[in-house]
Amino acid sequence: MGGDHGPRVTVPASIDFLSVRPDVDLLLVGQPEPLARELARQARPERLDVVDAPEVVGMDEDVRSAIRNKKRSSMRVAIDLVKEGRAQACVSAGNTGALMGTAKFVLKTLPGIDRPAICAVLPTRTGQVYMLDLGANADCTPEHLLQFAIMGATLVRSLEGKARPTVGLLNIGSEEIKGNEVVKKAGELLRASPLNFHGNVEGDDIYKGTTDVIVCDGFVGNVALKTSEGLAKMLGDFLKEEYTRGVFSKVAAAISWPVIRRFRERVDHRRYNGAALVGLRGVVVKSHGSADRLAFATALARADSEVRHGLLERIGEEIARLNAATPSAATP
Repeated sequence: MGGDHGPRVTVPASIDFLSVRPDVDLLLVGQPEPLARELARQARPERLDVVDAPEVVGMDEDVRSAIRNKKRSSMRVAIDLVKEGRAQACVSAGNTGALMGTAKFVLKTLPGIDRPAICAVLPTRTGQVYMLDLGANADCTPEHLLQFAIMGATLVRSLEGKARPTVGLLNIGSEEIKGNEVVKKAGELLRASPLNFHGNVEGDDIYKGTTDVIVCDGFVGNVALKTSEGLAKMLGDFLKEEYTRGVFSKVAAAISWPVIRRFRERVDHRRYNGAALVGLRGVVVKSHGSADRLAFATALARADSEVRHGLLERIGEEIARLNAATPSAATP
């Protein structure tokens, strides 16, 4: 029910997802009447059921209020379904803080994990990079950053099949002596761990594809993400303005349309939608609030992939293995 568009996007996107995943059942959690109206406009698959949830968490609602006062919200009911085992994953485009807070309250964190983190996939010049945390934890300890690195590396290993994914620590310079005390200490822990630690990386390394995983605290990560989104939109707007400036520009646009189309596909944020809330005892994926039909279907596919690859089990095993190998990585 959440996001900027609600059922107008989530319902058709769910049907699109089911059309390419014939072995998946999907539960639409929300208010029956709005969902029924949208389903009436679609060819409803047999593998889709509606679960009644009369309440909705507002996009600007306080986390504590959502947890205490909205126990029958679509967000809470969906997460409860994961805890009960009726669903293997939850996908929401709603209030990020409320989703993270509710998921942590209901599902709890995996053994050895202090805090869950938001991990998203970003395009790079050589492929893609997994970056975390992107907003769940504004203040982190060095141990938290190490745990994020373990979860990110496990995510890449599970979903991408890379045996030794590289991990970079986002910093203001590549030298070990740079950064605040938390980042310096995190660097020491990462160098002492069995992870394939590349070292410190800077902001421009994110889109170079220098590493497979980039680790940072949620404050830095969210600022970097929103800055990137703003820059991408500005460049797109500039390009559109120049190609529509006059007759000759429009002719040039028509001639170069195949190139423009391929460029748009490479940087289309909708194809990377869906941030994993890693570290929980259940698969939860956060879709961008402004997601359209294609973007929300992408988020559903991401959740499906995490379940199929047994991400929860792998993170648990990796945390236990690395904690045994690196005593300083243990939960403080």
